[in-house]
Amino acid sequence: MIQLLLAALPAFAEDLSVPYDSFVLKNGLTVVLVPDHSAPIVHVNLWYHVGSSDEIAGRTGFAHLFEHLMFQGSPSAPGEYFDLLEPVGGEVNGTTSFDRTNFFETVPSQYLPLALFVESDRMGWLLDGLDQAKLDNQRDVVRNERRQRYENPPYGYANMDLMAALFPDTHPYHHVPIGSHADLEAATLDDVKAFFRNWYVPDNASLVIAGDFKTSVAKRLVKSYFSGIPALDRTVERPSLAEPLAAPKKIVQYQAVPERKVWVAWPSPAMYAPGDAELDLLSHTLANGKDSRLYYALVKEQRVAKDVSAYQQSLARGGMYIVTATAAEGHTTDEVVAAIDAVLADVLGAHPPTEDDLTLARTEYRVGFFDRISTIAGKADAMNGYQTFTGTPDGFAADLARYDAANVAGVVAAAKDVLSKPRVELHIAPLADAPPTAVPPTADTPSPAVPGGAQ
Repeated sequence: MIQLLLAALPAFAEDLSVPYDSFVLKNGLTVVLVPDHSAPIVHVNLWYHVGSSDEIAGRTGFAHLFEHLMFQGSPSAPGEYFDLLEPVGGEVNGTTSFDRTNFFETVPSQYLPLALFVESDRMGWLLDGLDQAKLDNQRDVVRNERRQRYENPPYGYANMDLMAALFPDTHPYHHVPIGSHADLEAATLDDVKAFFRNWYVPDNASLVIAGDFKTSVAKRLVKSYFSGIPALDRTVERPSLAEPLAAPKKIVQYQAVPERKVWVAWPSPAMYAPGDAELDLLSHTLANGKDSRLYYALVKEQRVAKDVSAYQQSLARGGMYIVTATAAEGHTTDEVVAAIDAVLADVLGAHPPTEDDLTLARTEYRVGFFDRISTIAGKADAMNGYQTFTGTPDGFAADLARYDAANVAGVVAAAKDVLSKPRVELHIAPLADAPPTAVPPTADTPSPAVPGGAQ
């Protein structure tokens, strides 16, 4: 099966390139055009280089709030922008992360002018229609989303707590994009307008258009719709990077959850940094499949866990390497951590990954890589990511080459470097396990100190 997969994929990363045309408008907007006539559709993909890592203390959640506000229309397009695009068959959405906010729509080819109008209108004139009623409405929507995604589901606080513990409060990754109730409630109309003027501007954005269009027509349309948006005189000061995690931490929480779970997390390299790809490949050896090292040891052999996973969460300015597992009935998360540590010590010592392990890991990574860019929308979004974080949209070959070049020695070296650092253990147990002194979490303080638990 692996040989069949290999035969179906490009043999060398350097063979992979996507033709494109790019230019920069006088106001600073970077534009990338990617013709693809395989289907009569066009995908418009706009990234703003702003995310929750650009927020300041007391004003968290603004980038995600604007993901919602950006659909609220303007004086020239009253109502919601959904109402313009969905009736013509458009698929429309936006997302927010730690390092970027993106907006995108896929429309039949003839509606490219409409899609470009929408993106240019909200970049240039959204604030003209932003009032207190819209802010109040979307603030309530975001706060409800926080409840649905973080506060109500079992283990919903876990990732939030890991980041708060791994990164000090002065670090841009200390908080997650959803923000806090207190900060969202405190936000004034002037606050959010100032945030928009600083970040949602042409020279902090890149526009990728991919699909069925003529390059000359697309250039003319982009210039027509976006050239009139002025460049602003602004000073961009991104929060500085504080040192992550000076000493190990163990956090124990008791919540309304059905099972005992544990997360073990280390600060790790940023995306595209040395060690990033190697840790991805390590994760495959550790936890991908029932014969992987962690699964075999914890679930099949020792039976201390019901499941286990490992992954590298790489962000633009740093990352986290995470191993997480659910304890089997009758076993504690401390037992699970001890078993994890034994496997990691073995993998980094007597029994490192083999060449066959890396070949399988690279192959499965390649399958996922090409699956992600197999659609016009996927290709456009990947190119905008490369443009934003590396400065060139055609980053496919360089990205894939990192995995092709990785070897056993490099994987072990990267793992030893990361896994030797101070780490966070987050243990979450059912309320029935809690000592009498335990304090339940609250909405804005999900991780109160538990006597005897946090260290």
